[in-house]
Amino acid sequence: MHDRTDILNWRIIPHITVDDANAAIAFYERTFGARVIHRYTVPDGDKILHAALDFHGAELFLSDDFPEYSRQPSSPAALGGSPVLLHLDVPDVDAVFTRALEQGARADMPLMDQFWGARYGQFTDPFGHRWAVQTQRQYLTDEQLQEAARKAFTH
Repeated sequence: MHDRTDILNWRIIPHITVDDANAAIAFYERTFGARVIHRYTVPDGDKILHAALDFHGAELFLSDDFPEYSRQPSSPAALGGSPVLLHLDVPDVDAVFTRALEQGARADMPLMDQFWGARYGQFTDPFGHRWAVQTQRQYLTDEQLQEAARKAFTH
């Protein structure tokens, strides 16, 4: 059993691996307005060992792919895709989605108003990571959400 103070100290920070961390950081800065908290490079300065980005209060860690080290996670390019979908709530999903596509992302699911009250879409960034972005436009009760889901999935 956890006490409340123990729970408040927990958080999950996604850590992604990419083929070009410097380019990925630039993409995330331009697309999401992310800010670099810190960046550590290998001694020659060419590849990033670890970087932390602030996404308006949410953190993301990333690093370059180092296939020569077996304990290092692989990039989506090395794996043939990513099994993870990173979800980000944003104030203006249309602007973020448009910026992502302008910066080289591929639209996987176009923006649409969804039954759960959000405008939502998905894209894959130029580094192979999948993103879901949304702006919540309407907050539904559990009963309203269940009814909306029933209608959405009834053919």
